[in-house]
Amino acid sequence: MRLINVATLQLEDFVSSHETPPYAILSHTWEGREEVSYLEWLAAGTDPSARDCISSKRGYAKILGAVKQAQAHDCAYLWVDTNCIDKSSSAELSEAINSMFTWYKRSKVCLVHLADVAALPVPQGSESAPGPDPGSGSVDAGPDLERSRWFRRGWTLQELLAPRRMIFYSADWQQVGTGSTLETRLSAITGISAHYLRKDNPLWTAGVAEKLSWLAGRTTTRQEDMAYCMLGIFRINMPLLYGEGPRAFVRLQEEIIRRTNDHTIFAW
Repeated sequence: MRLINVATLQLEDFVSSHETPPYAILSHTWEGREEVSYLEWLAAGTDPSARDCISSKRGYAKILGAVKQAQAHDCAYLWVDTNCIDKSSSAELSEAINSMFTWYKRSKVCLVHLADVAALPVPQGSESAPGPDPGSGSVDAGPDLERSRWFRRGWTLQELLAPRRMIFYSADWQQVGTGSTLETRLSAITGISAHYLRKDNPLWTAGVAEKLSWLAGRTTTRQEDMAYCMLGIFRINMPLLYGEGPRAFVRLQEEIIRRTNDHTIFAW
């Protein structure tokens, strides 16, 4: 696993889970070319012109915002999918996607950045009133929360379900709630029972059809990712074959059938 050292902004590799230090993890939606890749981040560490190039990107500002929040939550390390995975390596990308659910689950805190949500003053008696977390304040997500793109992307489904602790931020990094304070709204938006959001019920107790229903209304940029983003939720590892199109979802269904006696998959 590759992490950002929040003090030096250097990338550090950790071979085993035993040696991986506590870390914060970022959940967000991608903005195409505005994101900073692994190779761009490496180059910026030694080349001033490369650093100038990425410093104007919104993705760079987003990483720095996440670094600041990680420090506020006493995390010396941060994981961000844009610059912590070398996507030029198919082997590394495959390992990362098959490990991603576990990485989110093992994080100390998941920082959810909602780029399309503006912070508003908290209404009297709001359920998202500030809590004890560092940086919490009297702001709320308002109606922007329900409309956020974060709830319509395939990859963010596992990022909602896996972490033990979640903090939600507005576009300008003001805290608008936590997984606990926003629980009722999150359940209403996603159609996922609060029992799973609170981790009262382990995910494996949900039926296959129920899990697949959580994906309804979500999209991914690449067709294959509609299957790959569900691997951790179903506790399945399988090779990634970009270019296979809808066959990826068929392979996922075949793996589910092979591993379970839950026939609700045939109702999907």
